[in-house]
Amino acid sequence: MRAVIKVGTSTLAHATGRLNIRRVEELVKVLSDLKNAGHEIILVSSGAIGMGVGKLMLPGKPADMPTKQAAAAVGQCELMYTYDKLFTQYNHTVAQILLTGQDVEDPERRQNFENTMERLLELGALPVINENDTVATAEIKVGDNDTLGAIVACSVRADLLVLLSDIEGLYTADPRKDPAARLIPVVEEVTPEIEALAGGVGSGLATGGMATKLRAAKMVNGKGCDMIITNGERPQVLYNILEGKEAGTRFSARR
Repeated sequence: MRAVIKVGTSTLAHATGRLNIRRVEELVKVLSDLKNAGHEIILVSSGAIGMGVGKLMLPGKPADMPTKQAAAAVGQCELMYTYDKLFTQYNHTVAQILLTGQDVEDPERRQNFENTMERLLELGALPVINENDTVATAEIKVGDNDTLGAIVACSVRADLLVLLSDIEGLYTADPRKDPAARLIPVVEEVTPEIEALAGGVGSGLATGGMATKLRAAKMVNGKGCDMIITNGERPQVLYNILEGKEAGTRFSARR
């Protein structure tokens, strides 16, 4: 199976912005094992700005673009150093790809990206993709890594997109406010009623929320790719997901 795994800042980092070492080590171990089992894995990783905020000891996520981009430049180094070091322990080679909206909107640049991805997978590498926050401005941003994950999944013709989040999946109401909220295990189609269940943005260091995840589902489902939203607290859930077992909310593709 060819799977794109998107991991959010809330999964990778503590609230301080510093790396959640135990969780990242567990994630890398599981992804390495899934690769050993013959799956093709592509990781779309948030966390560069959050890690840069921590490393630069800033008081919180910056509001201005130059400081955001500076934090991204520092954090991206830290992030890739961490992935390279951890995946190497399991004899897997990582490749870094940084994208902007222009890279996927321009047909020629998108084709170059797709060609590179195919070759990396043929060579057995594990691509780690993030938005190029150091140069991306409002005009050329993809904007959030849920959308970026969907774009990548469509580009590489993935079988599955998994969004590891800080929530179990899509609920009938906000589970943080409503104790009667129920998890919806399967969504056959993203209808206006389903979209109405999407609340606001997610955690403080993250961008996006349920609305961006539903947009991602519509994008990949239209290309025959399933999508799952589940909690990233326990990376072992990926074993169940790739075995076809129930986890979180599955958005079924129209085949």
